[in-house]
Amino acid sequence: MARRRRRTGIASVLLVCTALLTSCVSSDDETDGAKSAPTQTGPVAAVPGCEKGWTDPADLSPTRTPARCAPNTPAAQPLPAKTHIVVTAGTLSAEYLGPLRMAIAKGEFAKENLDVELKQVPSTDGIGLLSSGQIDVLYSAPEAGMVNAAKQGFNVKWVLGNYSSDPQSKTGVWARVKDGQTAAQVDLKGAKFGSLVGKTSIIMYPIEGVLAQHNAKVTDVDFKQLDAQGVSQALENGGVDAAWLLDPVWKQFENKPGYVFLGGQPVGEPIGGMLYGPNLLEKNRPAGTAFARALIRTINTYFPTNYKSDPAFVQELATVLGNKPELLSAVPSLITDWEIRQGTVDKAQKMFIEGKVVESPALTED
Repeated sequence: MARRRRRTGIASVLLVCTALLTSCVSSDDETDGAKSAPTQTGPVAAVPGCEKGWTDPADLSPTRTPARCAPNTPAAQPLPAKTHIVVTAGTLSAEYLGPLRMAIAKGEFAKENLDVELKQVPSTDGIGLLSSGQIDVLYSAPEAGMVNAAKQGFNVKWVLGNYSSDPQSKTGVWARVKDGQTAAQVDLKGAKFGSLVGKTSIIMYPIEGVLAQHNAKVTDVDFKQLDAQGVSQALENGGVDAAWLLDPVWKQFENKPGYVFLGGQPVGEPIGGMLYGPNLLEKNRPAGTAFARALIRTINTYFPTNYKSDPAFVQELATVLGNKPELLSAVPSLITDWEIRQGTVDKAQKMFIEGKVVESPALTED
């Protein structure tokens, strides 16, 4: 008799090997005749060059140094046959796509015998494609759609983090103010709020903290889901009272009369990254391991903490992204970070449940 699919937590790092920095032993649970992604590991040993490729997930210090390996590590382990992998993302030109697009351009995936195809698809559509196996990887975040998919028994997991913002960055909540009004005087109760994914987004977690400082709760705000260009336009033309702005968009509003920065992403805590579905968690886990290994090797090789200090690299990155080097240089380097912090998804689910886009109870992290 087939057993009911186990509802796995969604914040697991794919310990085949959180990215390959270690040699892992995992235990598999049989679910509906297929193997789920591993949720437990035995003793681990670092691969050469990655002796410092791990930090304690419970370390939430804003000054935590991200895990790093030596350049060009972990070494490639080519798959026996060329494997095609489809990755989707909501945008292809944002700076946070840098490691992924650089890995393609520099041939890091090819070293693993992977043929990676990158497509632009709205993240709200991507989770359905991922769950059904129509795509292999979704560059997004543990949004409400992912939580709901996991609650329904689909094998989808947040596998790798992406970045945290530099303390000098002003990615986050920006608000319109009246003449003479300070940031401390902003009242967001009843405000219209613009974001890419609305109430279903992981950014609800840091947004909630900002709202609490400005006389509002999640249920007190009218969230408007807009595209990347529409968010900034709505803030500028008064269509929304506040919005979550990314790098480098917030530079348009810095020191501009009538706008103030209220707060952003927690320092040292990635809140997005790579999501895997059944194709790489069940059907071809070696390919999932190879994909993560190539991405991490790219970060170790090309993305030091101060990667924008090299004008030549900024120019190369801009070319790869189809962006302008002056826009990239206008904001601090992202702190690329493949690890996932303990509790991030717990806090996000709390906001989703309060916002009534996910039903209680929350899933547990695994």
